[in-house]
Amino acid sequence: MKKTDITGAPWLLLMLLAVHLFPLNAQCNLENKAFVSGEEIQYDLYFNYGILSARAGKGSLTVSDANYRGQNAYKLVMLLNTSGLADNLYTVQDTFTSFVDKELRPLLFTKEALEGKDYTVERQSYSYEGDEISIRTIRHRNGKERFDEVVVTDQCTYDYLSVLAYVRNLDFRGMKSGDKKYIRFISGKRPVNMYVNYLGVNNMKANDGNTYEVINISMTILDDAFTNQKEAIKASLTNDVNRVPVMIVTHLKLGTVRAVLNAVSGVKK
Repeated sequence: MKKTDITGAPWLLLMLLAVHLFPLNAQCNLENKAFVSGEEIQYDLYFNYGILSARAGKGSLTVSDANYRGQNAYKLVMLLNTSGLADNLYTVQDTFTSFVDKELRPLLFTKEALEGKDYTVERQSYSYEGDEISIRTIRHRNGKERFDEVVVTDQCTYDYLSVLAYVRNLDFRGMKSGDKKYIRFISGKRPVNMYVNYLGVNNMKANDGNTYEVINISMTILDDAFTNQKEAIKASLTNDVNRVPVMIVTHLKLGTVRAVLNAVSGVKK
């Protein structure tokens, strides 16, 4: 197991130059106003590759109360499963699980993913001591260990799923199109910079037949693992207290997967 310390001089200098952008551990706690245990959202998936756009399968996002090592937490689970033509072109059978504490700090993230011909298992476990965060990150691909390292940082850092819980609780009031908020994101074995870009508000019809007023955002992830770093992820959240993701677009190696809400239950209000 390799240990990586990212709190050295270059990172410290960067923090001093832009401290107003970089949230520290003392500021990681966030009040959850958007979701409650029992929330369940069902999605229709669409696969886009060039001019080809086809129904791709089903997805879901669920929230439940959990106990993580004696600590009250939320358990977030996202499932993405392709079928039909899209499954023949590029199989996606993904399970993302994230435990976050009641103040939305990540505790544990796991990923089991069959994407194309590759089967990947990842695990990121978080521990907090004072202003220091230690993240042990492990990846196995096709049965072989790719890395097992510990990242140490003093910046709030989020995984693929806990970042969605965080974004749903951001305050977008007063923001204008093009404004952005900084988030620290862990991709594989290293933290990278992420920006949540505010794209404005409009109306969107979902597959449940309802039209929602939504807040549109994109997430810029500055990591070579993403083919489209500027818009690695796009999402549309209901412009209400629940901030339900009505649409999520994720870029893959061979195109994009678009998840469109077709049913929702168990929301806060």
